[in-house]
Amino acid sequence: MTAIPVTVLTGFLGSGKTTLLAALLRHPALARTAVVINEFGEVGLDHDLVAGSDDESFVTLQTGCLCCTIRGDLVLTLLDLLARRAAGTVPAFERIVIETSGLADPAPILQALMTEAALAEQLTLAGVVTTVDAVLGLATLERQPEAVKQVAVADRLILTKTDLAKTDQVAARATDLRQRLRTLNPAAPVLVAVQGAIDPADVLRDRDLYDLSGKSAEAQAWLTVAEEGHDPHGSGDGHAHAKAHSNDLNRHDAAISTFAIVREAPFPAVALPLLLEILAEHCGADLLRMKGILNIKESPDRPAVVHGVQHVFQAPVWLEAWPSGDRRSRLVFIGRDLSRRWIEAVVAAIDAEVAEGERQSLEAAGL
Repeated sequence: MTAIPVTVLTGFLGSGKTTLLAALLRHPALARTAVVINEFGEVGLDHDLVAGSDDESFVTLQTGCLCCTIRGDLVLTLLDLLARRAAGTVPAFERIVIETSGLADPAPILQALMTEAALAEQLTLAGVVTTVDAVLGLATLERQPEAVKQVAVADRLILTKTDLAKTDQVAARATDLRQRLRTLNPAAPVLVAVQGAIDPADVLRDRDLYDLSGKSAEAQAWLTVAEEGHDPHGSGDGHAHAKAHSNDLNRHDAAISTFAIVREAPFPAVALPLLLEILAEHCGADLLRMKGILNIKESPDRPAVVHGVQHVFQAPVWLEAWPSGDRRSRLVFIGRDLSRRWIEAVVAAIDAEVAEGERQSLEAAGL
């Protein structure tokens, strides 16, 4: 059975998520879309504001922000949708869009999609789309840590309300906003939607973004970041890249940075679970997002793709072939107060431990 793609649509309050979703659902190509809308408050309005899809495929969660406290509700909602689809009581939707509340941390949603076995068998994460207000977005990022995280974990950023950014002052802020977005998430392309109008093919992907075999634009973007972020002679921490893009070092999101580790030598197979276990244990909530394509020593022709959110990592996905001739391992990190030097030291320590184990095995075998 082909897995159903799920797109998480997030963005801070008033950034245009519902307008964007309503416009997308008016496209005939998106008619077979199920929508889960999370409202924050006692009276839900977004369901009434979004038109264009079959009403039976809408589900509204009004128990608060999509966060750890109602993560179970989300899982049950998705399982119920899938059961109703299988029973034929709702149209046979081909994709799911989850619109979070403006105050939501998207990490628990991604974790649920990655770790719930019952969901993983039927659904695949197609990406995180974050809307950003072109007029107020810069001020929002200064004041609201939730907005910073929403931007940092995105696969695509949608700039809204650009039609309102007409004055020179507002236009200057929009330029500064783009720079801030690149600082927080240099791998995500920045697209523009005017009153929600945008090509749906640019927003809702119908396949897993982490399948690099198709050389998707998103995959190439974060692989490029891996190249640009790799500094073998750098200071070793993850802040240099972010600081190079901003003169305001005192803002609250200065601790969030992006960096990459590029490795020439293949990873031994036993090293990968060790690395992921150490990252989960020691980085935890500070690791906002990680993506990687790895050359595994025992399987050089089939790269492993890994991705994680905070302390949760999905099982590696094995591609049939490399998406390009470059077979170096590349890991891209987005996090808060992460040290590239520390992660490189962890990798080196794992290498040494694996090498010592192999040496001892050879000695025991008399080789």
